[in-house]
Amino acid sequence: MTYRNVVKGVFLSRPNRFIAHCLVKGKQEVVHVKNTGRCKELLIPGTTVYLQDCLSPTRKTRYDLIAVDKQGILFNIDSQAPNKAVAEWLPIFLGKDTAIRPEYTFGKSRIDFFAQQGDRRVLMEVKGVTLEKSGVALFPDAPTLRGTKHLQELTEAIKNGYECYVIFVIQADGVSSFSPNQETDPAFAEALCKANKAGVNVLAYDCHVTPDQMMIRNPIPVRLS
Repeated sequence: MTYRNVVKGVFLSRPNRFIAHCLVKGKQEVVHVKNTGRCKELLIPGTTVYLQDCLSPTRKTRYDLIAVDKQGILFNIDSQAPNKAVAEWLPIFLGKDTAIRPEYTFGKSRIDFFAQQGDRRVLMEVKGVTLEKSGVALFPDAPTLRGTKHLQELTEAIKNGYECYVIFVIQADGVSSFSPNQETDPAFAEALCKANKAGVNVLAYDCHVTPDQMMIRNPIPVRLS
């Protein structure tokens, strides 16, 4: 996936989940943060950031904050980017003749993707990952009841004959492995292990990230325990 009109800036502060103050072209701007997660390890005052100039005179915020330079490694923090990247990658993963539909309702949850190829029915839930510690990508960065519910729904779908996946899209490259964040959300970590044992495929991929692009790149090891 590609962004247009990307400019470089400096992160100053984040007064709430939705906005940040950044220095852009020598002027302090209020910008939209496209990720409501904590991102404390990334959004540090003085850090280089990349923003998309939306060129819209009707918006309250002219810029969207989309990427952060963390000690030379570029992290995309746009929460919409993983689904867009997976949508581009799915025909390669499942086959070009597969019918793919986003936002599929199963049980009481909305699963990110449904795909069908003959009698093969696939459900895939996508989780974007921006938290990294000592080379290990971790999810979530805050407790997520919704994420746990998605895993429970996928486990039920296995019983109904679906082929199920949860894919963790690490929004950077250079990580060595992925693990559920047991310390932050033990319930999610437990649900992920149970789902995997029930037949849900747990995948993790890193991404090639530039200031104006993010593309799924290579699978990385998943360590559940």
